[in-house]
Amino acid sequence: MTRGKNTTTATTTPGWVSFVGSGPGDPDLLTVRAAELLRQADVVVTEAPEHVELVRTVLGLAEPVEGEEAAGPEVVDGGFGEDGQPLTHAARAKVVVKQAKRGLRVVRLMTGDPFLYASGPEEAQACAKACIGFEIVPGVSSVSAVPAYAGIPLTTKDHREVAVVTCGDKVDWSQYADDRTLVLLSAVGQIGEISKALVAAGRSPQTPVAMTRVGTTTGQSTVCSTLADIAADARAARMAPPAIIVVGAVVDLRETLSWFETKPLFGWRLLVPRTKDQAGVLSARARGYGAVPEEVPTISVEPPRNPLQMDKAVRGLVEGRYEWIAFTSVNAVKAVREKFEEYGLDARAFSGLKIAAVGDKTAQAIAAWGLRADLVPTGEQSAAGLLEVWPEYDEVLDPINRVFLPRADIATENLVAGLVDLGWECDDVTAYRTVRATPPPAPVRDAIKTGKFDAVVFTSSSTVRNLVGIAGKPHPSTVIAVIGPQTAKTAEEHGLRVDVMAPKPDVELLVDALADFGAARRAAMLEAGQPVTRPSERKPSARRTKASSR
Repeated sequence: MTRGKNTTTATTTPGWVSFVGSGPGDPDLLTVRAAELLRQADVVVTEAPEHVELVRTVLGLAEPVEGEEAAGPEVVDGGFGEDGQPLTHAARAKVVVKQAKRGLRVVRLMTGDPFLYASGPEEAQACAKACIGFEIVPGVSSVSAVPAYAGIPLTTKDHREVAVVTCGDKVDWSQYADDRTLVLLSAVGQIGEISKALVAAGRSPQTPVAMTRVGTTTGQSTVCSTLADIAADARAARMAPPAIIVVGAVVDLRETLSWFETKPLFGWRLLVPRTKDQAGVLSARARGYGAVPEEVPTISVEPPRNPLQMDKAVRGLVEGRYEWIAFTSVNAVKAVREKFEEYGLDARAFSGLKIAAVGDKTAQAIAAWGLRADLVPTGEQSAAGLLEVWPEYDEVLDPINRVFLPRADIATENLVAGLVDLGWECDDVTAYRTVRATPPPAPVRDAIKTGKFDAVVFTSSSTVRNLVGIAGKPHPSTVIAVIGPQTAKTAEEHGLRVDVMAPKPDVELLVDALADFGAARRAAMLEAGQPVTRPSERKPSARRTKASSR
């Protein structure tokens, strides 16, 4: 049990229970109402182990730190008892009633839909008997969601009837001899006997069958077969519960309607070596392409050891000492903004100052501060690109010849040298330090070295250096994606073959480029008549040549 900040002391006032459907697996299938109730909850009674992470994701909570009080609602395990065995419906109902009697707002988080092949009715009746108020918040059921994610419609204009069957020893299969679509639950272990019974009842042995396991998640896999062969094909594919089985002609539509398992990065285990606070956008976009991102912190952004240089530069900015300020990263914008807040300053201090940004993302960070960048490269978004558009110092037009350049401690001198050549004087100030993070856990290091990651995305030269430094080089089978030419150069200096490079230094475009690579790779395999595999499933002895990898 985890105690959170919203718990209260016991009270004689009855609580309230919200029976909330959590969907079949994909957290994005949670309803808006369900998310709102989780935010309001004092206690969340879970059903499955993955619900704990689901609550943290929905509420935006950080991983709990050992020894510290966990944030968010109290989480109570309603799926398993202290002996590790699954709780019965009656035992779960007692857990829910006990929490509600504390006078708390209880969310009973249930897999799928509370009133569809779930224990919701029994638990709600227990609340009614105890005079505890409750509500039912429907969820997306695996009965419909898993086939939809497999590209199988349960009904069409030609097939309008569907039957859902929870399989057991007492099912009379003779009543399903017609051509209705069947959705079979809890049938994986009995599929051989069920298939024989349906054929004996009059169904054709060639009736299409699809078995989909762990549906709506990036671990989803589907086997398409017939009643005659599904048992053998499922064994060959090592299919195991939880799985949904669909029987009927609608299964044939998967060939044209499969959309989830055909995503360009579907199931790819993607290594994201970045600072923790910057990985969100990249990981979210990668998930949209079907990838499973795993963020491994390699860099920690910290204040400079000696803050006096920044203090002096900010005072000079306020006093009008500079003609320009040049931001070469989002972190630089953040560092200057934090220093402004420390002094009680705001964007008005930039009055009369020209602002340069190295690229669109940095310009967006400036805009979020209420400012507008006067200069952004029109071509390559880098220090070199910024120098290409930077004007020469003009004694007549420029009243001041000095530039404030807040940067990282490891920044190169190219920009400073280029500005000096253009006639400007630069105050090159360390605004923040990039520090190598601690090594990831041993299993992650092993996965990196042995090729268990399908791809790694490098968003800066420092992420290359630091990942190799703390975890070793990625395996030759791992696809290497980089954000720009400088990062590519650093990767190659470390013995890595670059497969993908973003057209512009933007993390979203980098993921898009990796998805294009994955789509092209998939198309080539299909054209060659090969099964579609992930890079981690193939261990070539050497990297592809640069010509063949583009």
